[in-house]
Amino acid sequence: MRNSVLWDSSAILAVLDASERWHHTAVKTMKGPLRKTVPFITNYIETEAHGLLVMRLGRAAARQWLAQMRQLVVRATEDEEQVGRQLLLEHSDKDWSLCDAISFAMIEHRAAKGAFTFDRHFRERNTFEVFGLPR
Repeated sequence: MRNSVLWDSSAILAVLDASERWHHTAVKTMKGPLRKTVPFITNYIETEAHGLLVMRLGRAAARQWLAQMRQLVVRATEDEEQVGRQLLLEHSDKDWSLCDAISFAMIEHRAAKGAFTFDRHFRERNTFEVFGLPR
């Protein structure tokens, strides 16, 4: 998965919601640096993004996203889930969610290029490239 990039729910929302703070940056990133990458999300991000879209854009938009989603959904393995849990236990100073920690584990384990996100937690991990979120 070397040319793949994980899309976080924050990036999905930013791309779809023109009123979102990061919308223009997200579209520019998607059409620029990410143009030739393979987008994927985890099964956890699929659930998280759907809930976020229901809250921010409404259930019709969330259903439309599910029906027309372009990102490959990759299921976390039991090992990746366990690594995610372990990351939370080892980094008690961080406010990472379990979804974030499992995403970190999957990016690292599968040698993905990085993450497309506007969530500072991905930058805190500092083990892969972060697209979208300015430094």
